[in-house]
Amino acid sequence: MTGHGEGADGLPRSVVVVGASHAAVQLADRLRLGGYTEPLTLIGDETHPPYHRPPLSKAWLKGESTPDQLVLRAAEHYSDNEIEMLLGTTVQRVERDGDGVALHLQRSDGFVETRTFDRLVLATGARARRSDIPGSDHPDVLVLRELDHAQRLADRVAAGPVVVIGGGFVGLEVAATLRGLDVAVTVVEAGRQLMGRAVGPGTAEFLLAAHREMGVDVILDAKPVEIALDGDRVRAVRLDDGREIAAATVLVGIGAEPRTELAEQLGLACDRGIVVDERCATSDGHILAIGDCTVQETGGAARVRLESVDNACTQADTAAATLLGREVPARPVPWFWSDQGSWKIQIAGRIDGHTEVVVRTDPSKPRRRVTLYFEDDQLLAAECVNAPADFVALRSALARGYRPSRELFADETVPLKKLLSAVRSA
Repeated sequence: MTGHGEGADGLPRSVVVVGASHAAVQLADRLRLGGYTEPLTLIGDETHPPYHRPPLSKAWLKGESTPDQLVLRAAEHYSDNEIEMLLGTTVQRVERDGDGVALHLQRSDGFVETRTFDRLVLATGARARRSDIPGSDHPDVLVLRELDHAQRLADRVAAGPVVVIGGGFVGLEVAATLRGLDVAVTVVEAGRQLMGRAVGPGTAEFLLAAHREMGVDVILDAKPVEIALDGDRVRAVRLDDGREIAAATVLVGIGAEPRTELAEQLGLACDRGIVVDERCATSDGHILAIGDCTVQETGGAARVRLESVDNACTQADTAAATLLGREVPARPVPWFWSDQGSWKIQIAGRIDGHTEVVVRTDPSKPRRRVTLYFEDDQLLAAECVNAPADFVALRSALARGYRPSRELFADETVPLKKLLSAVRSA
């Protein structure tokens, strides 16, 4: 049991982070680097040490990665920095205890205990959203969010054709990876374009052609209504128009649901995620939340939910500053990436509210495309496909508050790096 209150330096006497993925590890590291020396505990329900998740849909499926290569930090890093790790541990219940919190824990070996801490940070992440159509409870209807999920999918690669329900980032990454392994893959997307919540229609159309070129069968504007079985085996996915798509394995990639149960137990405001302000403070002003479980106040009417490693690290840095009583860093321009086979998609900024679009292509490089989004003639966001140098220049411009006008990009014969040279000299 850890005492409550603040130490002589005004810092919390103990900090617990519920969650043990990227955001949690980043927060722990930033606290120790910032001089925090009090007890610091990370609690994770998986038995694996914290690991990188992006490779699960790519390198792991291809057999090019091992658990040791996935880990975020070596085991000795946690002991050397006096970061207590409680893995394979579930928080069954949380309640306020004076100025702190009491966590009721159950470990994978059945051991139950209650521990109290001064400050709580929720980094509970999100769970993969599952389908509720008939047959979706079959063990060969999978999701991909955790290492064990990825291993289950890898074990199914040789079983036969795969149907991916959902044309988002994860589903398309898996589809491209499986095609590289010569597996027959069909992507079924209910919307009229791929990645409808992430990219504009032009980029989506460009990537649709790329996936079909890879041999992925993509079906748009189609809704799965049943997983058809043959005895105890998956046989096909039946669509709302009556078609049946042959499948031995089905991967459901229809998004994620923030894990807000503990926040709700504490009466914290939730709205498609745990609501946090610019300090990563929840509605009670004391408990913090970071990562995929959060939705962020933006100062406007809308709240924003960002799922990315970049956002996890950004919020972890902010939460560390808050706990250390320091000025929080300015919120940077969000960025995202996705590797789909040989196609690299990199996005800087958010396209919401754009009024104009400029597309830059190069006939000599047909696999390259840069889409620029403008609001009132000022650069708002960029989507880059196989254009990493352009992405770096554009991200730097947006990060430094440089919002060039549409006119600057009119001459497509001039490289973006040269057009944005003002960023380097500003």
